[in-house]
Amino acid sequence: MNIDNRITRLFGIRYPIIQAGMVWASGWRLASAVSNNGGLGLIGAGSMKTDLLREHIQKCKNATDKPFGVNIPLLRGDAADLIKAAVEWGVKIVFSSAGHPGKFIDELKKTNITVVHVVPSLKFALKAERVGCDAVVGEGVEAGGHNGADEITTFCLIPQLSDALKIPVIAAGGISDGRQILAALTLGAEGVQIGTRFAVTAESSAHENYKRKIVEAGDSDTILVLRKIGAARMIKNEFTKTVYEAEKNGANEEELKNLLGAKRERTGIFEGDETDGMMEAGQSAGLIKNIPTVEELMKFLTEGFDNTRRDLQK
Repeated sequence: MNIDNRITRLFGIRYPIIQAGMVWASGWRLASAVSNNGGLGLIGAGSMKTDLLREHIQKCKNATDKPFGVNIPLLRGDAADLIKAAVEWGVKIVFSSAGHPGKFIDELKKTNITVVHVVPSLKFALKAERVGCDAVVGEGVEAGGHNGADEITTFCLIPQLSDALKIPVIAAGGISDGRQILAALTLGAEGVQIGTRFAVTAESSAHENYKRKIVEAGDSDTILVLRKIGAARMIKNEFTKTVYEAEKNGANEEELKNLLGAKRERTGIFEGDETDGMMEAGQSAGLIKNIPTVEELMKFLTEGFDNTRRDLQK
């Protein structure tokens, strides 16, 4: 896989492969391993307080001399503190999501931080470009975790973004092998962001029960629920059954928030509760059959890309 484009140059990486900053799975071990193997690793700050984020940034710096970044969900009440910590500890790449990047972009840009925002639609992508983001991640509804209200698929979203934007586009949502990376670049993306496949690696901090459930999952074993309070895709279990029934019976936002409660993601992803936890995962779960090291996975992704391109050229 030999690609020199705006994304590899923007981040200073060998491959245009970004590991998503997933809550409870993307700590310094995973991020540094991805960066050391030619991609861009991201620390998932969405499940961290500022002191813990500082610890992970420092450990990541000790574990790699390659570029890495931090993902910060802007809807968090302490988003400003997380951004301040990233700036103070010399992070050079910040991916933001779930909010308006314009709120913090001046603070990030004055220290020459590269800013990328995750978007579910063209409307939000254009806003990110206008406020000065360096690139966007176009995330289709196939993705695990929180999704956009319009539920646009990756296959439809990426060409629209690449046609309309001047800044580079990174494709996300349902991508887990080299064939899909090639497809994403064919659609106009210049890189890919991969979540679920990296969550199921040896270096991921997710619980072994979570990883096993994804390996066991088939093509129809994820579900999109909680649409009224922020749609989220996860592995089907007793919790998702309860939520689905509540939504079908007309539960309002307050009832759904009470049902969701607190720390449901931690319970599922980090503590491994297969019954009542949120085991967030994308539709690519049906393609995942093992728990490799990051080194093994990066080889699988890049060789799969090369083999597919060679087969098409034949």
